[in-house]
Amino acid sequence: MRHTLAVLVENQPGVLSHVAGLFARRGYNIESLAVGETEDNTISRITLVVDGDEKVIEQVTKQLNKQVEVIKVNDITNEPSVDRHMLLIKVTADQVARQEILQLMDIFRCRIVDIGRRSLIIEATGDEGKIEAIIQSLKPFGIKELVRTGKVALVRGSK
Repeated sequence: MRHTLAVLVENQPGVLSHVAGLFARRGYNIESLAVGETEDNTISRITLVVDGDEKVIEQVTKQLNKQVEVIKVNDITNEPSVDRHMLLIKVTADQVARQEILQLMDIFRCRIVDIGRRSLIIEATGDEGKIEAIIQSLKPFGIKELVRTGKVALVRGSK
């Protein structure tokens, strides 16, 4: 089962390496990873998606909590939450295809963030399914480059 972990850590050099290393040493693959400062610039939030059963996640959580730089670990997999991925994708877009791509991206509520003579760069946010659907819909036009973030998530409500 895929689990989403929200890990608050001290914002210091090497902390991400320690956290990722913990997973690597135990042979667990990190499927998605997103890191950034929180509202407090001395604290960063790491959002990880890992595959494993309850026992594996419990073990990893205990190991993370032993790390000096780790402030708090939450498994938010079963919590009501909002999650998003971000995508930047450059597609081939001559004058003929451009209008079709623009209409298609309007359906997905994407933004065109750059227009070149023979290409467009499109920005999209959404859940993993939406991002995959956008990529699939743009493949026939020719994807030149693609970059996407891992999952970011927040628990709903006052928690």
